[in-house]
Amino acid sequence: MTGFGDFAEHYSGYNTARVALLPVPFDKTCSWMTGASKGPEAILKASYYLENYDIETGEEVYRKGIHTDAPIVAETSQEMIARVSARVAELTQDGKFVVTLGGEHSISQAPVNALVERYPALSVLHLDAHGDTRDEYEGSKYSHASVMARIREKVTNVVSVGIRSIEAEERKVLDPARTFFAYQIHDSYDWIDQAVALLNDPVYVTIDVDVFDPSELPATGTPEPGGLRWYMVMKLLRTLSQKRKIAGFDVVELSPTDHKASDFLTAKLIYTFLSYISHDNAWDF
Repeated sequence: MTGFGDFAEHYSGYNTARVALLPVPFDKTCSWMTGASKGPEAILKASYYLENYDIETGEEVYRKGIHTDAPIVAETSQEMIARVSARVAELTQDGKFVVTLGGEHSISQAPVNALVERYPALSVLHLDAHGDTRDEYEGSKYSHASVMARIREKVTNVVSVGIRSIEAEERKVLDPARTFFAYQIHDSYDWIDQAVALLNDPVYVTIDVDVFDPSELPATGTPEPGGLRWYMVMKLLRTLSQKRKIAGFDVVELSPTDHKASDFLTAKLIYTFLSYISHDNAWDF
């Protein structure tokens, strides 16, 4: 597996890097199209074609150092969660800002488990087409469809954005004051300040790429029509970085196909969000 970005080795070494990317090519509980295990490698390959200057912020965030850690491979959900949690804790202890690359969405509970131990007041911003709040799915409490149920056992303040597919029982779990359904927000930016105001420092961000409309990102395991567009998602992330401190984030559920634009969008999402966080000093707390 390659590293992130086409820049000099000085900027990717562990000792000098401010950012650590942790690939987790795990895909054991997907319920429709598989392939998310190939997502991390596709992101890293696409990152070589990024321009390293961010127009909006004027940042060249790679100069802060972006190290790609060894991928974590596991056979079971419990093993994966334990290993990823332990590694995120180690990386954070070493002063790294950790970005976890999925893999299916079930991986997200692992960095949350690690960070909530360090930051008990942690809140979570959840970008997704799906609620993912079923107590269990297909007999597993660790399914990608249950990840937010597990996270909510650790974190009391969760804000969900872009949701447009749930089961009836999930409607009872989702707090209407902290859930921004896609049909309510797709044609306006007015809700963004409200969503960010609901979160407290520090914030962990979990981004399932199916939050995007399939016309922009079709390469995901469970695409849903009516999704958010690039500039809306990025406006939310920029506002968050300007107003809150950010403890880490993950990007999950890229399921690569021949549609390489999806891989590139995901790599650019990561690099641009890091540019925002660096420029706004949202990781300094």
